[in-house]
Amino acid sequence: MPTKTKTKNLEQAHIGLSKENRVKLIERLNKLLADEHLLYTKTRSYHWNVTGIHFVTLHELFEEQYNEIKEMADEIAERNRMLGGMSIGTMAEFLEESRLSETPGTIPAAPDMIANLLDDHEHIISSLRDDIEACMEKFNDEGTADLLVGAMRSHEEMAWMLRSMANGKA
Repeated sequence: MPTKTKTKNLEQAHIGLSKENRVKLIERLNKLLADEHLLYTKTRSYHWNVTGIHFVTLHELFEEQYNEIKEMADEIAERNRMLGGMSIGTMAEFLEESRLSETPGTIPAAPDMIANLLDDHEHIISSLRDDIEACMEKFNDEGTADLLVGAMRSHEEMAWMLRSMANGKA
């Protein structure tokens, strides 16, 4: 499993967290990093391939969202490094670690693109809630929890935007 190899040679990080807790945090962050990259890739693909009467609106929305996801992924990867771990960084690792799914070879209609992205954001939000609780209750890591709270708020906003588009039957 890729995440295990990314925590095997943990760097020294004297930041008030045990090695065991840092390993568990890094594993969770790498799963989130994989989810972010899959969602980034899917959103970017939809940006490139959207068609229809709402093309301009969705094209711009998807671009705005994939740029925000890209920034979150960078912060997550950097947090892994702050904890002394390594961040996964290959497509094979992202696919193995992600909790999201893909549908290679298909380009859905615009309403299905919105629904697919909304499902992925909501899945990430649910995972983030669990991860935030674990950061606070199990690992005593307010720094990672703070990062995850910010990511959750960003995903909630993106989900809201998509939900609002879906309710308009885009």
